Amino acid sequence: MTPTGDANALGRYLRARRELVQPDEAWDQGNRRVPGLRREEVAFLAGISSDYYNRLEQGRDRNPSEQVLRSIARALRLDEEATTYLLEIATHKSPRRKRPRRPEQVGDGLRTLIDSWPLTPAYIHGTYMDVLAANSLAIALSPFNTPGRNGILAAFLEPEMRELHQDWEDMTARVVPYLRSVVGADTEDPRLVEIVGELSLRSERFRTLWARQDVKHKTTGTSLLHHPEAGPLELHYEKLLVPGTGGQTLVTYHARPGSASEERLRLLASMHAPDHVGGTRPAGDQTRTPGSAMP
Repeated sequence: MTPTGDANALGRYLRARRELVQPDEAWDQGNRRVPGLRREEVAFLAGISSDYYNRLEQGRDRNPSEQVLRSIARALRLDEEATTYLLEIATHKSPRRKRPRRPEQVGDGLRTLIDSWPLTPAYIHGTYMDVLAANSLAIALSPFNTPGRNGILAAFLEPEMRELHQDWEDMTARVVPYLRSVVGADTEDPRLVEIVGELSLRSERFRTLWARQDVKHKTTGTSLLHHPEAGPLELHYEKLLVPGTGGQTLVTYHARPGSASEERLRLLASMHAPDHVGGTRPAGDQTRTPGSAMP
């Protein structure tokens, strides 16, 4: 069995989410041997039989109707994104033979665009957070933004990330639900299996967060960094899906105008200004330097 999807992805998801729901005072609080709601409580709230819900969790029934799934989603207090994910994994059919994924390429026009932003750190990552292109300021902000690196691997496995991200706990709690949201139901892709397998073996925090099966496509927010050259930085990030690329995302950072962070970002840009136009590095350039800023 892989560390990601399996033949009973729906059942695994239902159980993980059921265990996160705190029972209301109306339910009997005594003699609870497991966290969250009991199976029969979910079934009661969803208006289905306990036997049928048990079959769903155990993988003995894999064809629930959308009406049933939405009733269960309400019982589990899922938000819109989590409900959509539930519907996806319930209807997802894995192909008998996976086609090899083509290497992801960033168009020249997009590379030129981010290179034209001398004061805006910007990089592009693929579906599984492999960095595909970055401008010089993004790499100066964090060498883990160098093309060829993987953002989520760096977030959990590189000690320098804890030093760079003053909000490391919050950042890692955001990035795992984000990865699950962009991957969707296709959890058997070889690249994802590779990433999740390595992280599951080497990071207890990742194992805990991945097991929760949270789904959240957070595309804007704030990162609190402490850069070794520029000092403390409060940067706002935006994530923009690149149309027609099958999952590539443009990530940009900016500081509040007139703030100390803006002045420090300008200083960092002046120290790392590229010597030539077209400073983005292709994904094949995997310069290994210590210390990716992750949203």
